[in-house]
Amino acid sequence: MTFSPTNTYFSRKADQVLGEVCSLVGHKPQARARQTLFKMVMLLLLCVVLPLTCGHQEESSGPADRFVCSPVINIPKLACSGHDDNSCLDACHSKIEGLERHLDKEKKKITDLEQRLSSLEGQRVRAGLGSAADPGLSCKEIKDTVDSAQDGLYHLRSQEGIVYQTYCDMTTADGGWTLVSSVHENDMYGKCTAGDRWSSTRGSTTNYPEGDGNWANFNTFGSVELATCDDLKNPGYFSINASDVMLWHVPNNTPLSQYKSEAYLRYYTTDGFLRQYGGNLYSLFKDHFPIVYNGGTGNGPAIPIITWDNGSEDLVKSLLAPNVLTEVTPGFVHFCVFNNERAPHAVCPGLKYNGGNVEHACIGGAAYWAEVAPRQCGDFAGKDWDGYGTHTGWSSSLLELESAVLFFYR
Repeated sequence: MTFSPTNTYFSRKADQVLGEVCSLVGHKPQARARQTLFKMVMLLLLCVVLPLTCGHQEESSGPADRFVCSPVINIPKLACSGHDDNSCLDACHSKIEGLERHLDKEKKKITDLEQRLSSLEGQRVRAGLGSAADPGLSCKEIKDTVDSAQDGLYHLRSQEGIVYQTYCDMTTADGGWTLVSSVHENDMYGKCTAGDRWSSTRGSTTNYPEGDGNWANFNTFGSVELATCDDLKNPGYFSINASDVMLWHVPNNTPLSQYKSEAYLRYYTTDGFLRQYGGNLYSLFKDHFPIVYNGGTGNGPAIPIITWDNGSEDLVKSLLAPNVLTEVTPGFVHFCVFNNERAPHAVCPGLKYNGGNVEHACIGGAAYWAEVAPRQCGDFAGKDWDGYGTHTGWSSSLLELESAVLFFYR
């Protein structure tokens, strides 16, 4: 007798298995999945799709009622003894179960391939990530998505939907660094005047204990192209969720194309400290260490610099005012440090300050320095105490005095 696939167990199982295949490959398979898919389909054609038949074995020497279950092509035969049709079905059932197990393995391979190809396709589709049409959330997101991304200008979008352009360092320590701010002293002789956005633009006064408050508010100013000519603060300063910071010391008026090459100090943290303080400097100063005259909660953290991308601890010391050397430890970035008169300083770049004459080495602050006020008021406070760029006593070197400090997040 003959068992037709249209009205036997074979029909039901074949329809079930083929239905799964069709649902899996109902769309055109990706190129890298074709070989695996081809092998799977051929297996089905050989073992399931082509009709299986059972018929009388026409051998004169054997029993007249011996049946053989075999496909019409040459694959191993399944013997069916006696007149029991169920024996043939059971044998074929076992064979199909084996095929189904193999099919499951092939399906998993295809699924894995499709996921990998989808990821690669996503990278291709978002090759324009960081453009004005497709701004990223940070330079790190762009670098993670487009591994070939290079240093340069990119468009980003803040959490509030504001699109802005900034510089991304895509090569230092695997890249993904976003320029968010710069501190630049445009007039050492103008004490807390128009250009002193990181301290006070409203003069030396106790009426504004926090000064302009730009270390902990949503104000933005400046442009990335002029980050070494004027102060910069973009939306990334308060919207990016970061782990570490990188600082560059770049001579004033350096053009954008030379920021990196002209930075005589480039260094970064690696311990993920920002995660403890809300993910950015805005949160660190707003919620943990306020920049407020005669207030706050004391000095903030001193984060070690593990890697100097350019420069060294010795170079840092060589640029500082000679009199501060006994009070500092190079190799750190120290945040929110108060001087002897309780005036706060936002950042001590490249060093930890251990004494009380902070104004001669650290940058940024509030609106009032009590000692001989307003002589120390401004973004660079008392770095010119013993003359402008004289590098004597409590005065810094000319190079340090006439350089901007650029801040990056990652």
